[in-house]
Amino acid sequence: MQAKKIKTSREIGDNVKKKRREIGISQEELAEKLGVTYQQVQRYENGMNKLNVENIQVIADTLDVPVSYFFDNSRKEKNVVSEEVMSYLPVDESRLLGYFRRARTSNLKGLVLQVAKLTARVK
Repeated sequence: MQAKKIKTSREIGDNVKKKRREIGISQEELAEKLGVTYQQVQRYENGMNKLNVENIQVIADTLDVPVSYFFDNSRKEKNVVSEEVMSYLPVDESRLLGYFRRARTSNLKGLVLQVAKLTARVK
């Protein structure tokens, strides 16, 4: 059995950049949440500086993803096509799909669908 490879700062930064762009948050907005400059966010995204645990958590919260998002290889293999398709969706639709995907049980997925249906009927 082969051990899992530890992610490099560059790989983690690439995941941060990809998700940040996907949901439409600027480097400046992310920097404000972290209490750093946008140049520092650039250095994180380019792998020039390492992210500490606290900043990874703040970034995960800001981008509305679990911390594991930045480290999980299986996610990339499963969602290659769907992430490409998601890049064409409006930001709100992409977020809704993201919420649906993160629902852990079929009951929670059903609730997300019910809320979407009910709000679509409201005029």
